[in-house]
Amino acid sequence: MLRIMALRQIYRHGTRWAEILSVLSKYGLADWIDRLGLEVARDLIKGPTGEAIARLPWTTRIRLALTELGPTFIKLGQLLSTRPDVVGVALARELEELQEHVTADPPEVVKEIISRELGRPLEEVFAEFHEEPLASASIGQVHRARLKTGEHVVIKVQHPDIEGKLLADLEILSGLAFLAERIPDFQIYRPMSVVAELRRTLVREVDFVRELRNLQEFRAHFEDSPDVRIPRAFPELSTKRLLVLEYLDGCKLTEQDRLKELGIDFDEVARRGAQAYLKMIFEDGLYHADPHPGNIMVFPDETIGLLDFGMVGRLDDRLRERVQELLTALVSQDSERLAIIVAEVGATPISLDRAALALDLADFVAYYGHMPIEQFDLAGALTEMIEILRRYRIVLPARIALLLKTLIVLEGTAQLLSPRFHLLEVIRQYRRKVLWHVFSPRIALRRAQRTYWELQSLLEVLPQALRDVVQQLRNGTFDIHLDHRGLEPSVNRLVVGLMTSALFLGSALMLAHRVPPLLSDLPLLGGWLSENMGSISAPGFVGISLSAIWGWRLWRAIRRSGRLDRH
Repeated sequence: MLRIMALRQIYRHGTRWAEILSVLSKYGLADWIDRLGLEVARDLIKGPTGEAIARLPWTTRIRLALTELGPTFIKLGQLLSTRPDVVGVALARELEELQEHVTADPPEVVKEIISRELGRPLEEVFAEFHEEPLASASIGQVHRARLKTGEHVVIKVQHPDIEGKLLADLEILSGLAFLAERIPDFQIYRPMSVVAELRRTLVREVDFVRELRNLQEFRAHFEDSPDVRIPRAFPELSTKRLLVLEYLDGCKLTEQDRLKELGIDFDEVARRGAQAYLKMIFEDGLYHADPHPGNIMVFPDETIGLLDFGMVGRLDDRLRERVQELLTALVSQDSERLAIIVAEVGATPISLDRAALALDLADFVAYYGHMPIEQFDLAGALTEMIEILRRYRIVLPARIALLLKTLIVLEGTAQLLSPRFHLLEVIRQYRRKVLWHVFSPRIALRRAQRTYWELQSLLEVLPQALRDVVQQLRNGTFDIHLDHRGLEPSVNRLVVGLMTSALFLGSALMLAHRVPPLLSDLPLLGGWLSENMGSISAPGFVGISLSAIWGWRLWRAIRRSGRLDRH
């Protein structure tokens, strides 16, 4: 069934398939040239800007390939940059550099889309409309405007037919992921689940109503905050493809010179921003998941403004408690507790060596736990912990991976303002508040209610389940199914080894007893072979040769699997 679906996708999107395969083959050929070390051929394949692809690192080649393939694949790369536990830290860091530079739509096209979405001419709603866009990304572009009522706003409008283009590319990606699942080298990257996660992300991003709701929820959480400003939305002017927001006239963190002219206290702004994010994570369970400098503004009174709420993270009560326990174990240097939490939160392989994991985490905690706060690098610590998890094939839930990535980016953004800033110091100061929040009566009551409903659900299904088991035992229909994972290759090798041994022994007996026909009896063999090997049994010679070939193949397969002399 899946093969038929893949063929249908190729038929429907044949031109796009050809374009994607052409780009992938170009960068794949450059990788092949690089591995063989063919210096003469290194400069033959050029990238979009004229650089020799084969001379670039493999991580850069992947980033360039995704960039050349367009918006959907750029989004895929940005998603993978949040999953260093899947693709590795080196590739995740390279994919962080993916930028969305999409040609802006003409003003007449944008005006026509806005008028169609509003159901009335643009001039009836806006007193001014700036035709030059502030930015243009893969999903849409942003324009400044002024309402008839006088408010200065920004209009976020989708590109025409962007949803159809993204869905077409997602179908093609599903076909590629289906093929990649059958290649052992790609299985560790879980291509099918990554594409499914990308589909969920893109479906959310092309629905501006969802972003509007996120924005309203953030405004409710920071309604009384003197430190954080969230732009006001205009729901009556917003649709699935159109979003109208308040224009915030502040300085972005990238405008360092302007911030210095305003006399901004960088240390204070970094501290306020970090505390706001810790509130979002540990108290609200909803946080802004893209804290790069372009999405954060600073105002003359040193308040902070947040922009772009298309990418947010959510943590339910149970997952938030796990995150709190994980950070508490990290801060308190409890390696055993840290190993238990990591194994419970992540998807662990059956063959996980928990003792070795605990030992590695103990070394990790011992190294970072006794480091002075002014030298502590939280981003480096989280990165190293992710590398440990990847080494043990532990895959974190997408929400946890996104949170860890957000903390890493947050510390980097804060240190852009204040190089002396350390997020761990703020977390330690915030720890008492977190503990009070964890053990507060309201949280304890909510936890008790959740436990009550789970027990009630269990008590409802348990009697019937026990009756079914007893009935199956009484009727003799109770079965136990065992799943022997990874046993088939071992059985196949055992069978081949037994057959090879039997063939070798039988052939050796035929050689010893000179079982006819002999080599000298074969008319096609003569001359030197008949004179020197004529008394050798022909079937014994063939059998010995075949057993040698089979034995060599078996030895080579075991060596390639890496399990010849390893427990």
